[in-house]
Amino acid sequence: MDKEERKIINQGQEDEMEIYGYNLSRWKLAIVSLGVICTGGFLLLLLYWMPEWRVKATCVRAAIKDCEVVLLRTTDEFKMWFCAKIRILSLETYPVSSPKSMSNKLSNGHAVCLTENPTEENRHGISKYSQAESQQIRYFTHHSVKYFWNDTIHNFDFLKGLDEGVSCTSIYDKHSAGLTKGMHAYRKLLYGVNEIAVKVPSVFKLLIKEVLNPFYIFQLFSVILWSTDEYYYYALAIVVMSIVSIVSSLYSIRKQYVMLHDMVATHSTVRVSVCRVNEEIEEIFSTDLVPGDVMVIPLNGTIMPCDAVLINGTCIVNESMLTGESVPVTKTNLPNPSVDVKGIGDELYNPETHKRHTLFCGTTVIQTRFYTGELVKAIVVRTGFSTSKGQLVRSILYPKPTDFKLYRDAYLFLLCLVAVAGIGFIYTIINSILNEVQVGVIIIESLDIITITVPPALPAAMTAGIVYAQRRLKKIGIFCISPQRINICGQLNLVCFDKTGTLTEDGLDLWGIQRVENARFLSPEENVCNEMLVKSQFVACLATCHSLTKIEGVLSGDPLDLKMFEAIGWILEEATEEETALHNRIMPTVVRPPKQLLPESTPAGNQEMELFELPAIYEIGIVRQFPFSSALQRMSVVARVLGDKKMDAYMKGAPEVIASLCKPETVPVDFQNVLEDFTKQGFRVIALAHRKLESKLTWHKVQNISRDAIENNMDFMGLIIMQNKLKQETPAVLEDLHKANIRTVMVTGDNMLTAVSVARDCGMILPQDKVIIAEALPPKDGKVAKINWHYADSLTQCSHPSAIASEAIPVKLVHDSLEDLQMTRYHFAMNGKSFSVILEHFQDLVPKLMLHGTVFARMAPDQKTQLIEALQNVDYFVGMCGDGANDCGALKRAHGGISLSELEASVASPFTSKTPSISCVPNLIREGRAALITSFCVFKFMALYSIIQYFSVTLLYSILSNLGDFQFLFIDLAIILVVVFTMSLNPAWKELVAQRPPSGLISGALLFSVLSQIIICIGFQSLGFFWVKQQPWYEVWHPKSDACNTTGSLLWNSSHLDNETELDEHNIQNYENTTVFFISSFQYLIVAIAFSKGKPFRQPCYKNYFFVFSVIFLYVFILFIMLYPVASVDQVLQIVCVPYQWRVTMLIIVLVNAFVSITVESFFLDMVLWKVVFNRDKQGEYRFSTTQPPQESVDRWGKCCLPWALGCGKKIPKAKYMYLAQELLVDPEWPPKPQTTTEAKGLVKENGSCQIITIT
Repeated sequence: MDKEERKIINQGQEDEMEIYGYNLSRWKLAIVSLGVICTGGFLLLLLYWMPEWRVKATCVRAAIKDCEVVLLRTTDEFKMWFCAKIRILSLETYPVSSPKSMSNKLSNGHAVCLTENPTEENRHGISKYSQAESQQIRYFTHHSVKYFWNDTIHNFDFLKGLDEGVSCTSIYDKHSAGLTKGMHAYRKLLYGVNEIAVKVPSVFKLLIKEVLNPFYIFQLFSVILWSTDEYYYYALAIVVMSIVSIVSSLYSIRKQYVMLHDMVATHSTVRVSVCRVNEEIEEIFSTDLVPGDVMVIPLNGTIMPCDAVLINGTCIVNESMLTGESVPVTKTNLPNPSVDVKGIGDELYNPETHKRHTLFCGTTVIQTRFYTGELVKAIVVRTGFSTSKGQLVRSILYPKPTDFKLYRDAYLFLLCLVAVAGIGFIYTIINSILNEVQVGVIIIESLDIITITVPPALPAAMTAGIVYAQRRLKKIGIFCISPQRINICGQLNLVCFDKTGTLTEDGLDLWGIQRVENARFLSPEENVCNEMLVKSQFVACLATCHSLTKIEGVLSGDPLDLKMFEAIGWILEEATEEETALHNRIMPTVVRPPKQLLPESTPAGNQEMELFELPAIYEIGIVRQFPFSSALQRMSVVARVLGDKKMDAYMKGAPEVIASLCKPETVPVDFQNVLEDFTKQGFRVIALAHRKLESKLTWHKVQNISRDAIENNMDFMGLIIMQNKLKQETPAVLEDLHKANIRTVMVTGDNMLTAVSVARDCGMILPQDKVIIAEALPPKDGKVAKINWHYADSLTQCSHPSAIASEAIPVKLVHDSLEDLQMTRYHFAMNGKSFSVILEHFQDLVPKLMLHGTVFARMAPDQKTQLIEALQNVDYFVGMCGDGANDCGALKRAHGGISLSELEASVASPFTSKTPSISCVPNLIREGRAALITSFCVFKFMALYSIIQYFSVTLLYSILSNLGDFQFLFIDLAIILVVVFTMSLNPAWKELVAQRPPSGLISGALLFSVLSQIIICIGFQSLGFFWVKQQPWYEVWHPKSDACNTTGSLLWNSSHLDNETELDEHNIQNYENTTVFFISSFQYLIVAIAFSKGKPFRQPCYKNYFFVFSVIFLYVFILFIMLYPVASVDQVLQIVCVPYQWRVTMLIIVLVNAFVSITVESFFLDMVLWKVVFNRDKQGEYRFSTTQPPQESVDRWGKCCLPWALGCGKKIPKAKYMYLAQELLVDPEWPPKPQTTTEAKGLVKENGSCQIITIT
């Protein structure tokens, strides 16, 4: 049974999980119930917080096939536990009884999804997932996805639609007719309602969930404890704080739910028309759609309620919801392999590969084009949360937890405080028993020490800094939907930038054209719009080969196409719906030049105008369009000039691809050199080609022909050269980031050489730096995968012929100083295909390439995400800045993703900038650093506050005394809360600096800081406590004590005698209490000032006016009541009168304490320690791209304080990339030499190792 007990679901996917089966056990349940009663409900809470314990405590292991409860654990680094109840779906209500009619219902192969082979379905249909005769299916729901039991694979699997394992042929042959009502009802039972349901939880539900947070339970425990000890005021203050905190938290959580609900509700229920098997059209609600339904797309457009593949007609769609680009996209029907010339029937349909034919959920269909009598139809492939929009919503509803060292260390720190509290707890019990204190008092006082050590106000204090940072970000136009990420942004040391629209301007400008005649390049021409070229095939290609359309009379489409079409100045006319209805076919879109461009024929003699006007009409009709495909890197059209018998095929796309599809004799010999010249200068180059089609190709044949039959044997026509200008602010921002030792990387979908050129122009690659291009080739014809290394010519070397040859390798020497290392800077550049091959076959090279990879070109959206992961794997904190278009995955995966698009796609990104400029990146990092340092300050301060108060109480417990209720209240409310909420207000420093703040609390600098202040505070408190006992006037205080000689002042004495009985009970009033209270009150303010650091990450604390005012006010007030006692204040705070001389002594103790604390924190820690440690660690720590900040050295020092004190030698750096940099410095084989090849070793070694072979 062991094998049955643990299985993996969603194998190889992002949400891969282990699954264990359990059955409910009655005897275990009885024991747990007893335990809950005995612990007063605390065990129940513990089981509520820990799903794993809950299941294991109440259930016994069982086979997954027959279990009642499943326990799930994610296989990622977080190892999170979830549990789900198994439910039964009964199929007895299924309307069609004959098993044969169940064809086309369910699963195929290894997964539950719709099949294409009816006979196979009859065989497996029900039995795959249902218990044979019972007609019942077992399933559970996790994160809005249903998992059904699948008998074929003996595991649970989620129900797939037509998006997996269905061929393009079967989409037409088996699914295009529609479903019968019986099939529809059956599928509806399985797939459920087609909706992305974001339920907004009721306030009551949210309240219960929020209140059961361990932190609030601890607060509740504290409040009950204080109430029993009659600390009503402080208990009330904490209750008020908790209520405010809970209400604000509930408000923000509910607001986010409502926003998300509103975003997905736009298409939740609309009426749609579907085709049934007998060709009748039925109108149903969109919530009733199931995969396999044939949906009719209305003429005037609609918002898609599901993912569907187009099988008839054409649609113009706005996909800004998904891609972030508001440019309308033309969607054509899925090619039907059975009628295509080549008939590739075995190609499987995939929504990603065939996205030009797929209408995605949530996108807006603006208008449709259709055949007369034939409707525009699409087959539903995915519904509900399986759709692309559903997956986006799921990733927002159930985000991955952010793993950040600060939060892990915070828990560790709290555990340390709990340990300290434990010591105090035991000490209090022993001390009280020895002094024969009552049992009730012992319990209250020993528990009280725990509430003092772990401050209940800590989480509120920690979030204050983040909330203030969020507010400051909002002021500079950066919106944040994940506030916890602000702190993480303070750690970023590498930022990836998309190129187009991020580093460069969005649009491209036409720089010029370079035509080809007789397989030779003519000289470049600037103006395309002239009479000489108007009837040339080159201009005809520009006029027809695009996906432009008119929406409400305005020409719209891809910006690149628009620029080209505007450059020739032609006119585009589309057929109206009425015109189309009159003809048996789609009226072609027509393009024609303006009249003034047509060459005028000179009239012979006195002939009338009409005779020569006729031939002047020159129009081209676009008969068929093969849309641009990023996989193919080209688009083509079939067009016909009015009056011509033969049709023309025009094609445009990536020059290398177009040249490969042309007749070799038409491509100029110097094609490669000319192309390289342009791309090196940063131009975007597009090639054009043309051929005349055979006259036998009729209009109907063209409609069904495959694009492969058209796109071959073309004549090469020339190049279009487009210019993509850098944004004005780009070079300055990148320079700022480089000065701050933040690496920059370019990730783009553009051509490699263009990307390298832009990287040089914007300063990402410096003029003297080397660029090594890694060209990886997959295994082929029995040969292993290999990487060819080329050194790109640097522009500076071209102008110095006497310099070292461009292929020369940089000399690498190991030096101590950064200046020498700067000489060896080199960068790797590669395209998406090479990146994929390297990831698959050269795993051991990936970290090395990540260390110096600067340009990644032709990257697909999922490759961008893989790159972010690869960089994170070598311990970089990665930021990603993109325009939201195809960067959604990368923006979500990065530690700090910032979208420059305000569209709905920015929902995927934690940060969105209002201004589409990369200047938001340094601003975000500055604010992140300020917020991170604020978090450290607050945490250190709260830790000191709890330790100071803990020590005060422990000292007073030793004489069976304590702090008074109002003393606690004054410290906790007047001092602590005011200081915490004002010390967080320091704004960020105005520029980025080279240092980075420490990444965690358990680091050398912070530990030294906290421990040194604890020792200082404990020392001075003990000094006051024991010194007061040595004073000549000291006696054990009683109501008649008169150390100040105040007998004459009857008023003062009588006011104290009034409460005599009450005071004796707790023994609050005594000389030790008064001394400890005054000294500790000043200590809170001293550490607040010592910890409130400004430069280099925050503005100096004197610019934080609220903080300065609060601290001065509190200092003056405490000083005043200490030196000039006010009877009423003394009475409330339960302070006793001490001689003036002792007051001055206390002031001296406080001043010396302040001097020592601030000297140690500001001088010794900041000046001496950092510099000593930094210099010791400096050697070999520098990297080519970023220098080592002092704080990171201190981080490492924190792990070995003692060896440092003993003068320990050089150690291995903590971050993988730094360790790698050190290794590579002494590696003679790295970087690879020019014109060498690295081959993957044979399959015998599975670790992806490789060898370098020099090709001579």
